[in-house]
Amino acid sequence: MSSTTNNNVPEELEVAAAGDGNQSLQVPEVLPVLPLRDIVIYPFMIVPLFVSREKSIRAVDDALGENRMIMLVSQKDLDKEEPTGEDLYKTGTVAVIMRMLKLPDGRTRILVQGLVRARVERVEETGEHLKAHLSVMNEQAAPAASLEVEALIRNVRASMEKAANLGKNISPEVMAIVANLEDAGRLADLAASNLELKVEDAQSVLDIADTTVRLRRVNDLLNKEIEVLTVQQEINTQARADIDRSQREFYLRQQLKAIQSELGEGNELAEEIAQFREKVEAAKMPKAAEEETLRQLKKLERMHPDAAETATLRNWMEIMTDLPWSKTSKDNLDLQKAERILDEDHYGLEKVKERIIEALAVRKLKEKPKGTILCLVGPPGVGKTSLGRSIARALNRKFVRLSLGGVHDEAEIRGHRRTYVGAMPGRIIQSLQQAATNNPLIMLDEIDKVGADFRGDPSSALLEVLDPEQNNSFRDNYLGVTFDLSNAMFMTTANVLDTVQPALRDRMEVIRLAGYTEQEKLEIARRHLLPKQVEENGITAKNLQISKRALATLINQYTQEAGLRQLEREIGSICRKVARKVAEGHAGLVRVSPKNVHEFLGAPKVQPEEVLKRDQVGVATGLAWTAVGGDVLFIEALKMKGKGVLVLTGQLGDVMKESAQAAYSYAKSRARELGIPEDDFANYDLHIHIPEGAIPKDGPSAGITLATAMISALSGRAIRKDVAMTGEITLRGNVLPVGGVKEKVLAARRARVTTIILPQQNQRDMDEVPKEPFKDIRFVFVESVQQVLKEALREKPPAVVPAPSRPAVRSPQAASPPSV
Repeated sequence: MSSTTNNNVPEELEVAAAGDGNQSLQVPEVLPVLPLRDIVIYPFMIVPLFVSREKSIRAVDDALGENRMIMLVSQKDLDKEEPTGEDLYKTGTVAVIMRMLKLPDGRTRILVQGLVRARVERVEETGEHLKAHLSVMNEQAAPAASLEVEALIRNVRASMEKAANLGKNISPEVMAIVANLEDAGRLADLAASNLELKVEDAQSVLDIADTTVRLRRVNDLLNKEIEVLTVQQEINTQARADIDRSQREFYLRQQLKAIQSELGEGNELAEEIAQFREKVEAAKMPKAAEEETLRQLKKLERMHPDAAETATLRNWMEIMTDLPWSKTSKDNLDLQKAERILDEDHYGLEKVKERIIEALAVRKLKEKPKGTILCLVGPPGVGKTSLGRSIARALNRKFVRLSLGGVHDEAEIRGHRRTYVGAMPGRIIQSLQQAATNNPLIMLDEIDKVGADFRGDPSSALLEVLDPEQNNSFRDNYLGVTFDLSNAMFMTTANVLDTVQPALRDRMEVIRLAGYTEQEKLEIARRHLLPKQVEENGITAKNLQISKRALATLINQYTQEAGLRQLEREIGSICRKVARKVAEGHAGLVRVSPKNVHEFLGAPKVQPEEVLKRDQVGVATGLAWTAVGGDVLFIEALKMKGKGVLVLTGQLGDVMKESAQAAYSYAKSRARELGIPEDDFANYDLHIHIPEGAIPKDGPSAGITLATAMISALSGRAIRKDVAMTGEITLRGNVLPVGGVKEKVLAARRARVTTIILPQQNQRDMDEVPKEPFKDIRFVFVESVQQVLKEALREKPPAVVPAPSRPAVRSPQAASPPSV
């Protein structure tokens, strides 16, 4: 690599006269090549160079061993470490090495003087260094009495002087030589070497052998440089004027302060304005926000302290200066530590934890990624909000929770305009002010319960907040300026997604949290809920001990929920009773077991849904999804004399009624295959009832359950008591996939079902279902109703043929006749 410390033009010009005889100079046809990175050297220039590349050092050594001549050629690409012939310009300068010094760091310092221009014909790359086959370029001297040349020489001299006056770093010695140099070619080279040109522009001057054309090119470059220097001087002048104006304003402000002090007024407001000005400088706002804040500050400065608008403007200034425009908390990028924190705070939820660790890994590799918005969807009490708090702790970020339940005013999100009395910023800006950093984790709770009325739709305002492409310029109506929300991490929670606006749902990555299994609830109660309630009720582990079996009894007989809130309340109730005993003087350890749970909580509150006691005709077990988890549904069908009417009761929704009609039509069309007398559809009514009639029921997933109950009632075949099912039915008898598989199979597990029938396409959803609790349950995946009936229905018992009639002889020891 070659570089220069600076151009020593005075030395160059001292030897200019000595090298006037280019004709007698003998230049070899082949010379070592020294590639130059950031400089172009002209003939008669004396320049020091530092050489560090191995090939370049060998080229210098070769030149010193021969005739001390070397070919200096500039590189086209400055970053190329090992340039080839294609990477070098075709025109260079033959130079002589005047001095050489080896440096301790391995580099070599040489002093070279340019001799003549030369053109590279061919470059040899096979040796230890580059060698150039070259031809000397003969300069075309300018006409002696040419008016154009004389004019160009004068222009170049005048431009050089003007450039020096505008601040160009040109030494007085160079200016003196320029004033006395008459050779047009050397004048052009000297001017070009002092303009600090780009390599491309400097090379364009070296390429020109015609003296007049070269001088004209240098004159153009000088004019361009003068224009740049003129603009630069105007900028400097403007900057000085701004500084002078600021000093003048400071002086006048000090005078005003002295006058107000003499009059005994304005001191408090002036001090407050001074504090605001310091806060504005410390806040490091964006330029637009800072300009607006200073403009309003000047307006406040001219107001009377008792004016009504003064208080409004003062509140605005306080919020603007308190906002964390540049305050950022440092993220914890230790993946193992973050994973350990998540495991400490929550048991299970592996999918959510994995997604958070992935986001943290991306943030570790990329400083400011555009992450997606996570939406945690699940029934109440499964730990959505507490999971957000745990994620904030794992990331070492501030946590702010905003409850959106019942919010129906757009101003709650975007803020009120300052023209209204009692105006205030939106809740997003308030949360940032509360967090005191611009990158907190903001949890938007209950996003599915956002309302809308004549005052606007908050969901539409949230579209901008939750869009990573737009929230870097979020505009709050109260602030009147934009705020960058891209540093903040947003998470949302919902119980259902049906009520969330489709456009808003599209901006979020949905992660579903289903209910917990009995084993998961047991572990969470033992690890988290019990220690928490013990601490909150003022007792210790020495006062209370609840066995695992007692916790299992609490889960099965005193709670029926997908989450954990009721379980926590029951544990809290036990802790309060123990706390009372401790307060009354009881010093021993209270042990809670399945046998004495009722002494603390009373009789069991929940009768667990269990499978039927025996196989029955017309009673099928279905699986349903609710907002609070899965549930077991018993569907009853009864055949009775009538006119072929299908009766539906149990407060069924429209979708479920249509599923029942589709199942009835299917059974009617396949009567012969299913063993149903065709006359039964005309002579019998079919009554479908779903118990718990006060509870509305709807959805397509009960299709195969309705069909099974109907066909069982019509054909007289009993349904297996330990089989539960879910799936949508078509008129052709196909079984379509349904949602909420995890919640439904958890409900089946609680009901102690041994066989679960699911649609074939729902087999992919089994990845989300834990394997351990279901190891003793058989899953059957079906594609048609025939497969469902094969699994669910018993074979019809053979008809009993009566014996020939004869007088019956009753034995005195015989019991009553057997029932068939």
